[in-house]
Amino acid sequence: MIRVISGIYKGKRLKRVPSSLVRPMPDKLKEALFNIIQEDVRGSVFLDGFAGTGSVGIEALSRGAENAVFIDDYYQAMKVIKANLAKCEAEARAWIIRKDFNRAVIQLANEEKKFDVIFLDPPYKYLDERNPLKVIKKREVLKPGGKIILRHHFKTKFEAKYFKLKRRITIGDDTICIYG
Repeated sequence: MIRVISGIYKGKRLKRVPSSLVRPMPDKLKEALFNIIQEDVRGSVFLDGFAGTGSVGIEALSRGAENAVFIDDYYQAMKVIKANLAKCEAEARAWIIRKDFNRAVIQLANEEKKFDVIFLDPPYKYLDERNPLKVIKKREVLKPGGKIILRHHFKTKFEAKYFKLKRRITIGDDTICIYG
């Protein structure tokens, strides 16, 4: 079961994507993350990259983010994100983009969108082939003083050349890195 942990949508049960390609964030990990970034979320413009179910972006909206952009290129994920936003009656504060992450960031940069918090939860193998932080840096979509949060498998060797690592937490098989 996926649920909203805190805020105005607290307790809402969210739908899952019926595919093993999507790994919802466990409640324990999501709660630990939001305890750390809570002050950054209130009033923020939030980007949920590789959104899957949309649960992280919805949690941000629930906890006071002004609005959120959800990016995923998987059709089933898009349907679930739309349904989960509708369940929370949060559609007016959300924008969904069905595109490859890099193309979506290029589109957002062309539209002069900038974000306070960018959350990335790419497929585990994605980080072996690409660095999603590179397009964020190149297209300058992170506001000054903003944060990037990257979830990855604890064994993944990932080098973030473009931003400074501020904090790393590992819970179970998951590592969350916070860059600024």
